[in-house]
Amino acid sequence: MPGSKHALTDKQVDQIIGNLLRIGVTVAALVVLAGGVAYLVFHPGATQNFRAFSGEPAELRSVSAIVKGSLALHSVQIIQLGLLLLIITPVARVTFSVLAFALQRDRTYVIVTLIVLSLLLYSVLGGRY
Repeated sequence: MPGSKHALTDKQVDQIIGNLLRIGVTVAALVVLAGGVAYLVFHPGATQNFRAFSGEPAELRSVSAIVKGSLALHSVQIIQLGLLLLIITPVARVTFSVLAFALQRDRTYVIVTLIVLSLLLYSVLGGRY
């Protein structure tokens, strides 16, 4: 409804999405930077062996372990938390778009955006249930 007090204009939606993306990327970058500085401070001179590949340990592959390690101020988990925030940013953008289209009562765009959101979540979750 054009006269509805819950309807957002296209300009308002664009501004909110722009701010959401800007804030999400900035916060993610600051978290990664903080974790990187902490890593360099607490692991001076650490080197990696690039001759043999070794996967990430379990505490860097689980969201709950990353959050728990970040709260314990473990630098590597803080870096991973920043990367998770960076991944979550476009998911939040698409989720907001669904809500904005629903408030504008644009069913076609709600359906299309829900399809995009489901594909995005499927890919973020690694294609597993």
